[in-house]
Amino acid sequence: MNRIFPATLGIALMTIPFAARATDTPQREPYGIALEGFAYPYPVHLLPVTNDGEQLSMAYMDVAPAQPNGRTVVLLHGRNFPSSYWADVIKMLNDAGYRVVVPDQIGFGKSSKPIGELHFDTLARNTIALLDHLKIDKTDIIAHSMGGMLGVRIARAYPDRVTHLVLTAPIGLEDYRLYVPPTPTEKMIETEDKLTADGYRKQLQTNYAIKLPPDAITPFIDARFNIKGSPDYPRWLRAFVSSGQMIYREPVAHEIALVTEPVLFVMGADDHNAPGRPNAPEALRAKMGQNAALAKAFAAKMPNARAEVIPDTGHLVFLEAPATYKEMVLGFLGR
Repeated sequence: MNRIFPATLGIALMTIPFAARATDTPQREPYGIALEGFAYPYPVHLLPVTNDGEQLSMAYMDVAPAQPNGRTVVLLHGRNFPSSYWADVIKMLNDAGYRVVVPDQIGFGKSSKPIGELHFDTLARNTIALLDHLKIDKTDIIAHSMGGMLGVRIARAYPDRVTHLVLTAPIGLEDYRLYVPPTPTEKMIETEDKLTADGYRKQLQTNYAIKLPPDAITPFIDARFNIKGSPDYPRWLRAFVSSGQMIYREPVAHEIALVTEPVLFVMGADDHNAPGRPNAPEALRAKMGQNAALAKAFAAKMPNARAEVIPDTGHLVFLEAPATYKEMVLGFLGR
């Protein structure tokens, strides 16, 4: 089980979603694989969970508003992002009266990195266990990227626990197995291990069409590459690759249209992120990642859904267009 040191966790961020601002240099002060040394915007708590017989700790923030409206929102992070990047959205929701619960899923951020494989059903059960622990019967869910796949699985498996579902630039709107051949885990580990910090920065900018200053991307680089100095890095790397296999092997595209709760898709017009595209046959690559069009098609055949597309934005729409995002999301939750 990963050790987390609470004394380092409660540093507040007010105007930016991350505190760490180390530059991209070969010499990096190492973080622990539970992001020890990397500040989160609010105090972090730990929930013991057991997954496949393994004792683990699920990290989460629980942020109360000054003037509660009696409702709770759970934020679900993406694969390449620690949940600290939700800082501005937490404040937006708190200002509107919402209690905000922000977990790091097992395998990510400040949560334990398991030896076993990751599965969306397990992550969904962990999230419901967290709600039970906090005595929250019903919640709104706002999910981003890979978190959108998890949000769909939670809404399908536990429909009585979800009031609204906001899918923010979700992946999983298509079944990537139809385009990309399976890749052995060891090959993925080798590829990820060879990736440099500069290569990762270019990957984020290219794959995610991020419309943010370079400095704003640096904390994402730090959160991943400062871990390389940890002696437990191989364990982190295997968990990270397991999450990639989970996305590939456990599609939710066939379930999205079955969600009955109110759903809002918030898409970046320039976001064409499609996991595994480089490994797809060249003739199929151009067909992948038509995310805004896919969201509109899903919304049109769902009982209570709509899709909004924000122009000139990429994968991080809530950071790239915060005012528009705020208006859309608060309006939707207030319905």
